[in-house]
Amino acid sequence: DFFVPGMGGVEMHIYQLSECLLQRGHKVVVITHFRGKRHGVRYLPNGLKVYYLPFLPFTDNVTLPQFYVFFPLLRKVLIRERIDIVHGHQATSNLAHECLFHAKTMGYKTVYTDHSLFGFADAACIHVNKLLKFFLTNVDHEICVSYTNKENLVLRAALDPSNVSVIPNAVDTARFTPDPTKRPAAP
Repeated sequence: DFFVPGMGGVEMHIYQLSECLLQRGHKVVVITHFRGKRHGVRYLPNGLKVYYLPFLPFTDNVTLPQFYVFFPLLRKVLIRERIDIVHGHQATSNLAHECLFHAKTMGYKTVYTDHSLFGFADAACIHVNKLLKFFLTNVDHEICVSYTNKENLVLRAALDPSNVSVIPNAVDTARFTPDPTKRPAAP
């Protein structure tokens, strides 16, 4: 659900991770839902292959849960592309969780990366936590972007902490340096 041309932390994380894996010689394929005029298969300038699938997002650019409707299309992509590992991102991405669920059913290795902190008290968080507990049951490994995120995910999804790694978020200051001329003048 979260990928370019959408702009946000998860979208940029997935794009940058894909770019780094491509530079190391790995084959990377991204599966997301269509966005505007982006339908079908597209190649980005760095050689990244992206499948913009025909699923309509309903809120916050997240698709409706489809479960078995999505399976035949995902199966075709996984087999055609000879995928080894399926890696999903973000607790609120139905598409990511369904990919992980179906991929594990087909015998693929699966990895999930969590980017967000959620609470335990309000209805929305309780719902997301229940879904995570269900979908992450069979995932091979989980990655969190901070130690606080790891503690939060382990509690929310009832995971074994030894099965969760932390790879901290970072900013490449050589690529993301603010332009000092655009700062507002001091009062």
